[in-house]
Amino acid sequence: MLHHLTLWVPDLARADESWRWLLGELDYRPDRSFENVLLFRHPSGFALVLEQSLDMVPGMLHSRLRPGLNHVAFALPSPAALAAILERAAEYGWSKLPVDRHPIAGGADVAYLEDRDGFEVELVSPARS
Repeated sequence: MLHHLTLWVPDLARADESWRWLLGELDYRPDRSFENVLLFRHPSGFALVLEQSLDMVPGMLHSRLRPGLNHVAFALPSPAALAAILERAAEYGWSKLPVDRHPIAGGADVAYLEDRDGFEVELVSPARS
C-alpha cells in the first residue's frame, strides 16, 4: 500500500484551487502541519502532497508523455459521484480529456481530467449495472 505521493508543481497557488477542490470531493482533508506544501490526508491513511519545485524551467509544464508519472487514478464509490465531479470540474481549472477504456480499470466507468499544469487524473467508478 502506498503511504503518500508527492507531486512537484510549477505554481503552488495555481495548483491549490484545482487540487483542493478535487481532493475534497474525494474525501481528502487538508493538513496544515507543514509550510510551503499542500498536504491532503485521506481517512485510509494515504496522503497526497503538492510541493512547488525549486528547479522549474520557466514555462515548462508537466508532461505525462515523458518518463515519470503519467497520471494518478482515484476510485470513486459510484457513477453518481463521478458525474457530480465532472459537472463542476471546469469551474476549478480541470479540463476533460478524451475517454478510452483503460484495461486496468477492468470495465469500470472512467473519466480523465487535466489541470492547468498538465497533471492528469483518472477517476474510476464501478460500472453501471
